[in-house]
Amino acid sequence: MDIVISGLGLLLLSPVMVVTYLLVRRYLGGPAFFRQVRPGFEGRPFEMLKFRTMLDAHDAAGTPLPDSERLTKFGRFLRASSLDELPGLLNVLKGDMSIVGPRPLLMAYLPLYSAEQNRRHLVRPGVTGLAQVSGRNALSWEEKFKLDVWYVDNQSLLLDLKIIILTFKKVFLREGINQEGQATMEAFKGSNDNEIDGEKK
Repeated sequence: MDIVISGLGLLLLSPVMVVTYLLVRRYLGGPAFFRQVRPGFEGRPFEMLKFRTMLDAHDAAGTPLPDSERLTKFGRFLRASSLDELPGLLNVLKGDMSIVGPRPLLMAYLPLYSAEQNRRHLVRPGVTGLAQVSGRNALSWEEKFKLDVWYVDNQSLLLDLKIIILTFKKVFLREGINQEGQATMEAFKGSNDNEIDGEKK
């Protein structure tokens, strides 16, 4: 079903993706795609693909500027509409991701998870997931991980269909896009259970 849905999605949404690609090049510059290695099934690394939503801006020392300064109005629109996620359908077609599953996070977070939180990697990561339709970035990391693990233990076709339907609703209402007081989600610094302090991305 992942292959069928992602294949049809790429076919039907190809005009939207072409227009989005051209707009990203126009307003954010090149490259239009954001590529980053993320942990997949059982933590195995894969290259995740998205449309860029931030400017490639640095200070005099060459350090990237804060997210709040690099995230433009156009970038916020891409995130709010989830258009930046469309290239993820290619990851689904390749088998790196599923349509529904826990969102793939940073490789640097792997040693920071508790044993329970790490169970989120027992399924393939998803373009959308239970945490995304339950609050997205308005949730704390702990709340999101609990939802991810609950999904792992209760996944079913009916649940996936419900999450897909709720995803369209959330995108339409533009709910939970940013964490309160943050341009994006604050970096995960480690689980309270394992008392490991991580580094910010």
